[in-house]
Amino acid sequence: MANVDPSSVNPYAAPRAAVAEPAEEYHPVKLFSVAGRIGRARYITYGLGMYILIGILGGALSAVAGTVGQLLSFIAILAVVFMLTIQRCHDFNTTGWLSLLVLIPIVNLLFWFIPGSDGANRYGAPTPPNSVLTLVLVWFFPVVAVVGILAAVALPAYQQSVKRAQQVQPQQR
Repeated sequence: MANVDPSSVNPYAAPRAAVAEPAEEYHPVKLFSVAGRIGRARYITYGLGMYILIGILGGALSAVAGTVGQLLSFIAILAVVFMLTIQRCHDFNTTGWLSLLVLIPIVNLLFWFIPGSDGANRYGAPTPPNSVLTLVLVWFFPVVAVVGILAAVALPAYQQSVKRAQQVQPQQR
């Protein structure tokens, strides 16, 4: 600043220097891709959501096309599971070949619990923060599964106890 009159400078003016921190870069989530990353909450929500959607569509397709429809829905579910699991492997900075573990029962649940790497890794920037709907659904699906299992165990036991009670009542009269 050459020869600026000090009386012309406003001491209450906003600073002109860029003092803000650079915004963190996020990688958009690509559902039908093997590139990029996906976090735990989205992996659970998108995986279970797609499983339900493909199950409904596959049921309708198998009603129309029979065994061919069942085969197509099975292939579609496998494709979605592998695409999401490869992205999940990328989130914790591992090769997508680890997604083959999804074929081993119970071991595939490891992908639900392994945390992703903070910040960018060799597979890209992290995904944006989860929405409220994603966080609600990530807890809703497992709760529904547990309630369904408990209902599947409790209802037959309840029906058997009702039958035994009905058999005992006529004998007491």
